[in-house]
Amino acid sequence: MGTTLLALVAFGETAFAQRVFKYLDANGVWVYTDRQPSSDQHYEETSLKRSFEPAEVRLYQRGTAAGIALIAQSTYFGPVQIAFQLSETDNVAGPMRSGLMTLPARSETQVLLVDRQNESDAMSFKTDFQFLPGDPDAQHAPDEPYRLPFALASTFPVSQAFPDSLTHLDPSSQHAIDFVMPTGTAVYAARAGIVIEVASGFFEAGLDPSVDGPRANLVRMLHDDGTMSLYAHLSWNSIRVTPGERVARGQYLADSGNTGFSSGPHLHFVVQRNRGGAMVSVPIEFAGPAGTPITPRTGSGLTAY
Repeated sequence: MGTTLLALVAFGETAFAQRVFKYLDANGVWVYTDRQPSSDQHYEETSLKRSFEPAEVRLYQRGTAAGIALIAQSTYFGPVQIAFQLSETDNVAGPMRSGLMTLPARSETQVLLVDRQNESDAMSFKTDFQFLPGDPDAQHAPDEPYRLPFALASTFPVSQAFPDSLTHLDPSSQHAIDFVMPTGTAVYAARAGIVIEVASGFFEAGLDPSVDGPRANLVRMLHDDGTMSLYAHLSWNSIRVTPGERVARGQYLADSGNTGFSSGPHLHFVVQRNRGGAMVSVPIEFAGPAGTPITPRTGSGLTAY
């Protein structure tokens, strides 16, 4: 099809539980929190289940008077680019056998109408497709430098950033930043956006990219300019947002962890865009003192302002 479009696999989980702690403070007021109180504080614990359907794209056929319409259905809360191709065709009219199309968020779109070459004969074909989140026309244009994705006044070291590439070896991660931080560190949104993908049910880490890479807990957010930020290796069952939720800059997202392809506890943060069917990372700056832009470098310690 002349494209590098890669399919993303929808995560199989449909729900995750959130622990909620309830206790009386010194003024006799009931406090509800997702952070476990100290051991000397009497509290009650309950589990709150938050459910969501994993985002997916599917292609199905619908009969028409003229032939068969190929319909693409996307449940992503953001645009998705789809590449489709017909194969093993028999009695199919016209030269068009493949194509690219950008699907709007939460949409059902006709991508191709397949006609019979000879109306009196049967028609058959097979359909293959791949998809990638994001609009290929998106351009990275943030209004201000990104907020560092951890608590204000906190400082964490950068273990890997461009141009170093110990594990950031492909275009999708080339400009990613790895922050070394203990498991359970609060992770905050670096920029406002809409949550379009969540994985929260993994709890192990390993060093085999093919096996462990897909098993990272993550949050993917779509920004107003069409680019997407990814927070990865998050702690098991700690994610506090769901697909479709609008998130503000600085909002609490999850806890850092050590899941997926990882050699130790850290946060992998990257901003990406769909560049004509391939996911690529883009260079970013973080906000320093008084909002001055700071470029992350390997070995540096960054403080959130």
